[in-house]
Amino acid sequence: MNRDVIIACDFKNRAETLAFLDRFTEEKPYLKIGMELFYAEGPSIVRELKSRGHKIFLDLKLHDIPNTVKSAMAVLSSLDVDMCNLHAGGTIAMMEAALEGLMRPDGTRPLLIGVTQLTSTSEERMREDLLIERPIEEVVAHYARNTKKAGLDGVVCSPLEAARVKEVCGADFLTVTPGVRFADGDIGDQSRIATPARAKELGSDFIVVGRPITRAEDPVAAYRRCVADFIG
Repeated sequence: MNRDVIIACDFKNRAETLAFLDRFTEEKPYLKIGMELFYAEGPSIVRELKSRGHKIFLDLKLHDIPNTVKSAMAVLSSLDVDMCNLHAGGTIAMMEAALEGLMRPDGTRPLLIGVTQLTSTSEERMREDLLIERPIEEVVAHYARNTKKAGLDGVVCSPLEAARVKEVCGADFLTVTPGVRFADGDIGDQSRIATPARAKELGSDFIVVGRPITRAEDPVAAYRRCVADFIG
């Protein structure tokens, strides 16, 4: 699996999204569609961006009873997305059901990854708010093992935990890492972060980058900087 930079298209609507993407006249970046844009525009935005030639990571983080997640994943798979996700905390049974729902009649399916702990969650917040007493790296590694046991392709984790995930799940187990910022940039609401170059060193397969690109004065230049630092 080759590394790639995924742009988080956290825009309010279709118009803002297309205005941003129209600035890319040479590249067709891999895009993440999250809750804000998907809930505003629905499945049509996925179909439109796919028709423009973009790969799509649909970031809806499903977490429900197994049967509900299985049915929802069947709908998402029909949108021809390239990657989707769920919360690994939903149990192995839920993740196994999700895989069943994702499988298309022709035997193909999108990549499916499990969210371990959000990159905005610090170890302190995990202990105090979630009553999880183990160290965050240990918790992420445990969730990753469960994700692999369920048959998923990888996890969402901080770049800081990517090496540990690879250690316990193998080099081919994908690590998709948000929480990526330039060294000279604002960290925003993220807690566990790394630069694109450091994420590469730590074993990230995909980095998800939002505001450092989407809010840059020159988004295309910022994207190319990410690609140069992460892919080379």
